[in-house]
Amino acid sequence: MPPIRDRRQFLHHGALGLAGLYLSGTFLSSCSPKTTYKSLADIPADAPYLMKHLRGRVGYFTEKGGTIAWMIDGKNAAVVDTQFPEQIDHWMVEAKIMTDDQFDAVFNTHHHADHTSGNIRFKNKTRKIIAHTNSQLNQQKAAEQKSNLPDVLLPDTTFSDQYRIKIGSENISCHYFGPAHTNGDAIVHFEDSNVAHIGDLVFNRRFPYIDKGAGASIRSWISVHDALLHYFDKDTIIICGHAGQGYDVILKKEDIKAFQNYLSQLLAFAEKNISNGVTLDALKKNTYFIPGAEQWLGDGIVRSLEAAYIELNGPKG
Repeated sequence: MPPIRDRRQFLHHGALGLAGLYLSGTFLSSCSPKTTYKSLADIPADAPYLMKHLRGRVGYFTEKGGTIAWMIDGKNAAVVDTQFPEQIDHWMVEAKIMTDDQFDAVFNTHHHADHTSGNIRFKNKTRKIIAHTNSQLNQQKAAEQKSNLPDVLLPDTTFSDQYRIKIGSENISCHYFGPAHTNGDAIVHFEDSNVAHIGDLVFNRRFPYIDKGAGASIRSWISVHDALLHYFDKDTIIICGHAGQGYDVILKKEDIKAFQNYLSQLLAFAEKNISNGVTLDALKKNTYFIPGAEQWLGDGIVRSLEAAYIELNGPKG
């Protein structure tokens, strides 16, 4: 793996300006002067993280935890989700090449630690941290339960259904369509660039975490997908928080429909087994995939079965 320092130099020499970076700029590696890169997507696969431009002023970053989206418009900048402190530090190194050390807004799609633990790095560096009201409450509750509230930077700006803000020349809207993965999942839409981050409203071919303790609802989640499909147009670039091995965090509408089908098949499977007197323990021991949604494989199916069983039959059923 090349040293992170060299990769920073690589981006520094390549990022001569946002216009060149985004449209057709050629990247020159300080490590390998003869190597050229047409975009951030050409960073070597063994790099410790990926920072990639998508469209307009918006891109995304992946390393550990839920995908980060970013918008940089000269000195104006915003970020959606923050992974963990170490990871957001890496993002900030890259962001500083293109903007200054102050940010207009941080958005949290929901409260889970792999999406919000890096918030603390924005203390005294951002004007706002924006989230759904329930997301803020869930984040505070989780921090109090872990006795680490001083190490958490909570959202200071909340909304119930919609929120709008203009940062630089980008109009940004937030939307809440109902309980799903939690009871506080928001989408963040960079409207002018037409790029949206939907957080964990889709797990692309990866078994989801259905957080019943934070108000998750599988039935409502299925309806939320209908709202997503109606809201996005055919050109919207959609970012999700997590994808299974070999799959992308950039979604097509077909990927949303596939995950919606997974949730529908999960409920139908659980309901059928409950009606036949099959216990949760038996389901957990003998179920490796959900019939009708066989693309979801690997570890994690137990969490889905437990959540469906609770939703249909109650925690003690």
